[in-house]
Amino acid sequence: MLPAIDDDPGACSVPRGGGWRPGARWARDGVLGRRSQAADIEALPAHQQPTMREMGRRSEAAEHPFKAMPPDEGAPGTAPLPPPTWSSLWGRPTILITRIGQRDVVTSACRQALDLGLRPGMATAHARALVPDLDVRDAEPDKDRAFLDQLALHAVARWTPSACVAAPDALWLDLTGTTHLFGGEARFCRRLLAFLRRLGFTATVAIAGTPGAAHALARYSGEAVTILPEGLETQAIADLPLSALRLTSEALTAAGRFGLERIADLYPMPRGPLAKRLGIHTVERLDQARGSLAEPITPVIPFEAPLAERQLLEPIGTAESISQVIADLVDDLVGVLQARGLGLRTAILTCLVVDGGEQRIGIGTARATRDAKHLKRMLGMRIERIDPGLGIEAMSLAAPRVEALAPQALDAGFGEEGRAPDLAPLVDQLGGRVGEQALFRLGAVESDVPERGFCRLDPLAEPAGWPAWRRPARLLRRPELLSNVVALLPDHPPRRFSWRGSAYRVVAGDGPERIHGEWWRNAKEMWAVRDYFCVEAEGGNRFWIFRRGDGVEAPTGDLRWYLHGLFG
Repeated sequence: MLPAIDDDPGACSVPRGGGWRPGARWARDGVLGRRSQAADIEALPAHQQPTMREMGRRSEAAEHPFKAMPPDEGAPGTAPLPPPTWSSLWGRPTILITRIGQRDVVTSACRQALDLGLRPGMATAHARALVPDLDVRDAEPDKDRAFLDQLALHAVARWTPSACVAAPDALWLDLTGTTHLFGGEARFCRRLLAFLRRLGFTATVAIAGTPGAAHALARYSGEAVTILPEGLETQAIADLPLSALRLTSEALTAAGRFGLERIADLYPMPRGPLAKRLGIHTVERLDQARGSLAEPITPVIPFEAPLAERQLLEPIGTAESISQVIADLVDDLVGVLQARGLGLRTAILTCLVVDGGEQRIGIGTARATRDAKHLKRMLGMRIERIDPGLGIEAMSLAAPRVEALAPQALDAGFGEEGRAPDLAPLVDQLGGRVGEQALFRLGAVESDVPERGFCRLDPLAEPAGWPAWRRPARLLRRPELLSNVVALLPDHPPRRFSWRGSAYRVVAGDGPERIHGEWWRNAKEMWAVRDYFCVEAEGGNRFWIFRRGDGVEAPTGDLRWYLHGLFG
């Protein structure tokens, strides 16, 4: 027998028989004078809040996938990019730990973990006790440094020529004379933050007149972007803690014993007692942050050029001694190039003279090489350009331009039969004598007009091919007008003509070869026509001449004759 269900539940709206009816008082917010469930859920920490699916919401509103995105630059009239949602980036509070001595110590923490009271330097056991649902991962400082190195190289290539890593988690950027290229300092900072946000990182940026002040403001100002006018470093960092000066742990401990907490507490103290109590390093850091002591940064170098050097015991000045030192430098440089798998394209020899001057000579190669014999010959041809003066006391050979040069596979027979000779050494020697610009090779260009059908190429370049039509060995830069021409129209070569004051009588001819103008390049060539003839004059001279026009239609040309090239 089923139990009876009481339809009068009294003060409680939940049916005693296990039934449920919509609209009950416990399901309506604010009826019983207590906080709503939504308020209770929002009061919980972020990592303890239930997901939407757990609260029974199986469908959630989403933004349109093709909604216009705000620009990265933060242009006027557009809203800035919203900050990332930490609960979406990290499922749980996450910390990175490392082993120091006999215990694990927190090295980094996400924003959600910081909001829960976790701090770098805290013991991992203490952090687990404060936040049980904690995601703990091992720190990888080597990979972090490798990424910072790549980011510094990216900065040198795109933002500023001077950048370096500020271990363990920052970069120095010398923005002197560069921010105007990005629309000013504020705009550059917005672009930098947007770039890092796309990479999945958050950052704070500070621009100041000294590296020390920029370091302190970036970490302790509490602002995402801080731009400090030059000369206000002392006032700006006065209220920051002493740890902003990058002091050692011993100095911070000593300062705590003396009751020194802020940077401003160090300003009135005499330098002598301050250095005695907190160390000379503290005084240097304070002066560097205020701008009274220089703090240069060592910029990263995208590429370290191969270099060989020689410090001479006695000054030298003869050609034989200079040649001997050059040979030693070349041998050393070739060893460096071989170890790095590179080939030399440009080399610069620097000679330091006794009086403090420098003598420089350079060579270039048509193809990457590390042939010591060839490089010695190339440098030996330029020894006469060196003025030793009172003597040379040091010499160096650098290769600022190099290319990858892998070992070359030999033929199965290990022989030279059938292999084309290498023209690169010949090109290098000729270029050293007459100049690199005097050496070139002609290449074909897709054009019907003869003067447009070729171009200059590198001496070692391989031409794509030439048209099957016969062309003269020598083509004039510009066609030259002929005079006293006698010819039958429209399809016969001339019988006689005059060129450069000399009269020629034609004994044989071939043609015509009709070439139309390239109307897609020049509207004036819409109806232009050239009829080319190969003619042979008395005495054996062979010429390539043409007539403007087809001899029938007037718009095709004025029927004047020109000489365009010579055969043989």
